[in-house]
Amino acid sequence: MTLKSSLNLVFSLCLSVSLWCWPVVSPSFFAPRFASAQAALFSMTAPTEILSRLFTEETLQRDWFADSFLAQISLAEISQITQGIISSVGQYQSIEDVPNGFVLTFERGSVATHLAVNAQGQITGLLFETPQLSLSLETALDELSALPGSLHVLATREGAEVAAINADQPLAVGSTFKLLILQVLQQQITSGERQWADVVTLRDDWKSLPSGFLQDWPADSALTIESLATLMISQSDNTATDHLLNLVGREAVEQLSERNRPFLSTREAFVLKDPANQRLLRRWRASNEKRSLVSALAALPLPSVNIFNDGPQAIDVEWFFTARELCMAMDAVADLPLVSVNPGLVEPERWQKVAFKGGSEPGVENFTTYLVDDAGPLCVTATWNNEAGIDELQFSTLYRALIESLRQESLG
Repeated sequence: MTLKSSLNLVFSLCLSVSLWCWPVVSPSFFAPRFASAQAALFSMTAPTEILSRLFTEETLQRDWFADSFLAQISLAEISQITQGIISSVGQYQSIEDVPNGFVLTFERGSVATHLAVNAQGQITGLLFETPQLSLSLETALDELSALPGSLHVLATREGAEVAAINADQPLAVGSTFKLLILQVLQQQITSGERQWADVVTLRDDWKSLPSGFLQDWPADSALTIESLATLMISQSDNTATDHLLNLVGREAVEQLSERNRPFLSTREAFVLKDPANQRLLRRWRASNEKRSLVSALAALPLPSVNIFNDGPQAIDVEWFFTARELCMAMDAVADLPLVSVNPGLVEPERWQKVAFKGGSEPGVENFTTYLVDDAGPLCVTATWNNEAGIDELQFSTLYRALIESLRQESLG
């Protein structure tokens, strides 16, 4: 689903609405274009100095940035981002000019960075990728364990457990639940009940909030099942998700998850989270017959995404899975090419295969990645629930460090 998620909150000020989404993951801020930093040749300041002073000078200066850039993001927000990077990977040490960008080195890791400047040497575009920490497997697990709230982690190699934290504890996982809809859809296609090329027309009553964009398309727009499934996984499109859930059948998905009954659509979850529906939410929480209330959800209007502006909203209205269940769900669909469209937080060129799904809303974050290298298939999933909020930069950085430590172990 999607809410005004702070997906990459400190790190990515894209200001996109995304509840239970995992959009294309590229922690960044305002990168209108990155042709090159050649314009800096016309100024007195080298690109490496332009970047390094963001982390070495005590105060950011307004004239370092083009007016067009500052029209999108304030100096205070830029400072928040750079301080967030320092908090994650330590003090700045050096910079290296590499093909297609730069690598900034810090005490505990590095950050790939892209820069665009104008003829005056002012920043017009800037993108920081997710930091890469250099941690041992033990240290990565220790730092994940220290996060406040509830957490589970699991890494399996060819199905055998390699590392685990609370792997059997069910937690809210946001949009990662969409793997189960895909699993049922795959079963129905394998059985001949449906085909990837079957056409579905959009319905207004099945539209949801972002993430995604199909909510803005007109009713009766035609898409293939394969297109809907690809958007559901790669863009976490909630409208695509709800159309597929209605297509394959709620009860069919519930056969895969007894804990999540009734299996909510994203639209139904948004309605329950709407503060205007507090009375219905209280009935939902108290009811042992929640299925009888689903029809009441359909009769209520879809709320505005602004209901999530104040942070976590009713994170007990969610989809709950253990880490083991998530790896099983990913393993079941990982061979489908559409699960590899969005590689998530890893560099796909380092792996023979990458499949990814994640999910987030304020207070909830999950990453689930299926990887293949010379040592065989690897599933790595991590979920963090915290009613006080999620530090998404910290969590994504530790998750990447966990995967990299597992990769290094396989290399010997």
